[in-house]
Amino acid sequence: MHIHILGICGTFMGGLAVLARSAGHKVTGCDAGVYPPMSTQLEAQGIGLIEGYGVEQVDLKPDLFVIGNVVSRGNPLMEAILDRGLPYMSGPQWLGEHVLNGKWVLAVAGTHGKTTTSSMLTWLLEDAGMNPGFLIGGVPLNFGVSARLTDSSFFVIEADEYDTAFFDKRSKFVHYRPRTAVLNNLEFDHADIFPDLAAIETQFHHLVRTIPGIGRIVTNGREAALERVLTRGCWSEVERFGVEGGWQALAAEDGVPVDEQFAVYQQGERVGVVDWQVQGEHNRMNALAAIAAARHVGVPPAQAAQSLAGFRNVKRRMEVRGSVDGVTVYDDFAHHPTAIDTTIAGLRTRVGRGEHGKRTRILAVLEPRSNTMKLGVMKAQLPASLADADLVFGYGALSGRDALGWDLAEALAPLGDKARAFNDIDALVKAVLDAAQPGDHVLVMSNGGFGGVHQKLLDALSTRPAVLARGVA
Repeated sequence: MHIHILGICGTFMGGLAVLARSAGHKVTGCDAGVYPPMSTQLEAQGIGLIEGYGVEQVDLKPDLFVIGNVVSRGNPLMEAILDRGLPYMSGPQWLGEHVLNGKWVLAVAGTHGKTTTSSMLTWLLEDAGMNPGFLIGGVPLNFGVSARLTDSSFFVIEADEYDTAFFDKRSKFVHYRPRTAVLNNLEFDHADIFPDLAAIETQFHHLVRTIPGIGRIVTNGREAALERVLTRGCWSEVERFGVEGGWQALAAEDGVPVDEQFAVYQQGERVGVVDWQVQGEHNRMNALAAIAAARHVGVPPAQAAQSLAGFRNVKRRMEVRGSVDGVTVYDDFAHHPTAIDTTIAGLRTRVGRGEHGKRTRILAVLEPRSNTMKLGVMKAQLPASLADADLVFGYGALSGRDALGWDLAEALAPLGDKARAFNDIDALVKAVLDAAQPGDHVLVMSNGGFGGVHQKLLDALSTRPAVLARGVA
């Protein structure tokens, strides 16, 4: 089959393209932004790419056009497909019918932690010799790719609640029909398509309705929204994590920080110990979810806990991009206030608060560019989420598709003098450069490329006079 993918350079659609090519299909695609690294990854797989959505692409005469949710009515190629009555299908539907069909699907859903938990779960199955296929909205460092097709019966997928396509407003995950489903958490997000939290809960219940009676739901027992979802009707076995009577992460032994080592308990019984380098309570919750889900397919909890020692996390999740003259620059995907708060808390746990009266400083550099952020729905929550940072540098574009529709400086005002807003990346880099001191940790947070600010900061740090870098007059 020859499929032509519209919107191929997105993380999900790019991963789908790799899976389709691995399955033996001829794959071509187009996007408005065909550029590295996704373009080079796809071309290396023998996938032909076209810049833009020109009508002439119908002359490729594929067997099927696969449509990404970036495509809307008015798109010239889509209009030509509709006018000519050519066959088309959404990406999630194609994936469900042509890749996931017949597999034991393990789906990880939730507002936060989907990528990390999916990566953990995939690694647990891999380390157990199960050779799982996967499609993840990031790059697990244990694998180096975001998607893989294998002959295994098991397939792990990051199950996104965002809508499927302009012609299918259900969440993507309703197409996946998992036998094992992780419900990590549930908060209001995606304000561009959901009016309120109740609307998202409805979509999550659609997912619950697709899980068979022999399936299992692994759910965060601390989340009232998820409990409401299950109360609406549940036909599968349910296991909860994060609460007494379910799966818990507790101190393994006295004197050992729980961030370095924790014991896994199931229904009050100690079943394993995790010894790893991944910080934060949110990641312990992710680990519990992954261990519980892996158990459903036969991985013993003790073995899964031991396997997590080899988990290398995910690219762009507290990823160290470099260190120059004592200043360390991190890259993180955090963009929702809850994720920003937990990311800063995780870094604070890692670096500590300093000794002998000198505080270890975190300089937060934030680009609020998600659709929800651009609408300003979460702006009032930003100051509290950034409170534990020592200095805050916010960036809001004045024009283009990432432009904010609200005043970033005004939103950050409750943080006082420690926060500044910029609409020019070079000016932001200079401000961070002027403020950064040896021993500082610069945490860059964005769900986009942020204009390459990470490398700009590292380059600027490497060229500033060493005498200034050490704060010597």
